[in-house]
Amino acid sequence: MSRQTGAGRLRERVHFQSRTVVDDGYGNTRGAWVTRFTVAAGLRPLRGGEQVMASRLQGVQPYVLTVRQSSQTREVASDWRVVDARDASRVFAITAPPTDPDALGLWLDILVTQGEPG
Repeated sequence: MSRQTGAGRLRERVHFQSRTVVDDGYGNTRGAWVTRFTVAAGLRPLRGGEQVMASRLQGVQPYVLTVRQSSQTREVASDWRVVDARDASRVFAITAPPTDPDALGLWLDILVTQGEPG
Protein backbone atom coordinates (compact mmCIF):
# COMPACT_ATOMS: atom_id res chain seq x y z
CA MET A 1 0.00 0.00 0.00
CA SER A 2 1.50 3.32 -1.06
CA ARG A 3 -0.30 5.53 1.48
CA GLN A 4 1.28 5.45 4.92
CA THR A 5 -1.20 5.21 7.78
CA GLY A 6 -0.07 5.76 11.33
CA ALA A 7 -1.36 6.99 14.65
CA GLY A 8 -0.16 10.51 13.82
CA ARG A 9 -2.69 10.77 11.00
CA LEU A 10 -5.64 10.10 13.33
CA ARG A 11 -6.21 13.76 14.21
CA GLU A 12 -9.99 13.73 14.59
CA ARG A 13 -12.23 12.36 17.36
CA VAL A 14 -15.53 10.97 16.12
CA HIS A 15 -18.65 9.41 17.63
CA PHE A 16 -20.20 6.45 15.85
CA GLN A 17 -23.95 6.55 16.35
CA SER A 18 -26.81 4.17 15.57
CA ARG A 19 -30.52 4.83 15.70
CA THR A 20 -32.62 3.22 18.41
CA VAL A 21 -36.02 2.08 17.20
CA VAL A 22 -39.00 2.68 19.48
CA ASP A 23 -42.68 2.03 18.74
CA ASP A 24 -44.72 5.20 19.32
CA GLY A 25 -47.95 3.29 20.05
CA TYR A 26 -49.57 4.21 16.72
CA GLY A 27 -47.79 1.65 14.58
CA ASN A 28 -44.93 3.98 13.67
CA THR A 29 -41.34 3.56 14.67
CA ARG A 30 -38.97 6.37 15.48
CA GLY A 31 -35.80 6.76 17.41
CA ALA A 32 -32.97 8.96 18.51
CA TRP A 33 -29.32 8.64 17.64
CA VAL A 34 -27.29 6.93 20.37
CA THR A 35 -23.50 7.10 20.57
CA ARG A 36 -22.09 3.57 20.47
CA PHE A 37 -18.41 4.51 20.88
CA THR A 38 -15.86 7.29 20.29
CA VAL A 39 -12.51 6.78 18.54
CA ALA A 40 -9.64 8.68 16.96
CA ALA A 41 -9.94 8.90 13.19
CA GLY A 42 -8.32 10.32 10.09
CA LEU A 43 -10.51 12.21 7.64
CA ARG A 44 -9.31 12.53 4.03
CA PRO A 45 -11.47 14.48 1.54
CA LEU A 46 -12.11 13.04 -1.90
CA ARG A 47 -13.11 14.88 -5.05
CA GLY A 48 -16.53 16.44 -4.52
CA GLY A 49 -19.46 16.19 -6.90
CA GLU A 50 -23.02 17.29 -7.40
CA GLN A 51 -26.29 15.45 -7.19
CA VAL A 52 -29.80 16.47 -8.13
CA MET A 53 -32.22 16.70 -5.21
CA ALA A 54 -35.67 18.29 -5.57
CA SER A 55 -34.74 19.50 -9.08
CA ARG A 56 -31.73 21.39 -7.75
CA LEU A 57 -28.04 20.69 -7.92
CA GLN A 58 -26.53 20.14 -4.50
CA GLY A 59 -22.84 19.82 -3.69
CA VAL A 60 -21.69 16.54 -2.16
CA GLN A 61 -18.36 16.15 -0.35
CA PRO A 62 -17.23 12.55 0.22
CA TYR A 63 -14.45 11.62 2.65
CA VAL A 64 -12.52 8.48 3.56
CA LEU A 65 -12.62 7.99 7.32
CA THR A 66 -9.75 5.85 8.64
CA VAL A 67 -9.97 4.20 12.07
CA ARG A 68 -8.04 1.49 13.88
CA GLN A 69 -9.63 -1.91 13.48
CA SER A 70 -11.23 -3.21 16.70
CA SER A 71 -14.23 -5.27 17.76
CA GLN A 72 -16.24 -2.03 17.97
CA THR A 73 -15.26 -0.59 14.59
CA ARG A 74 -15.93 -3.91 12.85
CA GLU A 75 -19.60 -3.61 13.97
CA VAL A 76 -20.16 -0.36 12.01
CA ALA A 77 -23.01 -0.61 9.49
CA SER A 78 -24.08 1.66 6.65
CA ASP A 79 -27.22 2.79 8.53
CA TRP A 80 -25.08 4.39 11.27
CA ARG A 81 -23.71 7.93 11.21
CA VAL A 82 -20.51 9.64 12.32
CA VAL A 83 -20.43 12.88 14.33
CA ASP A 84 -17.34 15.02 14.89
CA ALA A 85 -16.68 14.92 18.65
CA ARG A 86 -15.29 18.48 18.63
CA ASP A 87 -18.06 20.01 16.48
CA ALA A 88 -21.45 18.28 16.77
CA SER A 89 -22.77 20.18 13.74
CA ARG A 90 -20.42 18.15 11.49
CA VAL A 91 -22.36 14.99 10.71
CA PHE A 92 -21.37 12.33 8.17
CA ALA A 93 -23.53 9.67 6.56
CA ILE A 94 -21.83 6.30 6.05
CA THR A 95 -22.22 5.48 2.36
CA ALA A 96 -20.24 2.22 2.15
CA PRO A 97 -19.41 -0.50 4.65
CA PRO A 98 -15.95 -0.55 6.27
CA THR A 99 -13.12 -2.11 4.27
CA ASP A 100 -9.65 -3.28 5.27
CA PRO A 101 -7.40 -1.32 2.84
CA ASP A 102 -4.26 -3.41 3.24
CA ALA A 103 -5.70 -6.75 4.45
CA LEU A 104 -3.45 -6.66 7.53
CA GLY A 105 -6.25 -6.19 10.06
CA LEU A 106 -4.87 -2.88 11.36
CA TRP A 107 -7.08 -0.20 9.79
CA LEU A 108 -10.59 0.25 8.42
CA ASP A 109 -11.51 2.76 5.71
CA ILE A 110 -15.12 3.95 5.68
CA LEU A 111 -16.58 6.04 2.86
CA VAL A 112 -18.66 8.86 4.34
CA THR A 113 -20.47 11.91 2.95
CA GLN A 114 -20.90 15.13 4.89
CA GLY A 115 -24.55 15.59 5.84
CA GLU A 116 -27.32 13.71 7.62
CA PRO A 117 -28.13 10.16 6.48
CA GLY A 118 -31.17 10.03 4.21
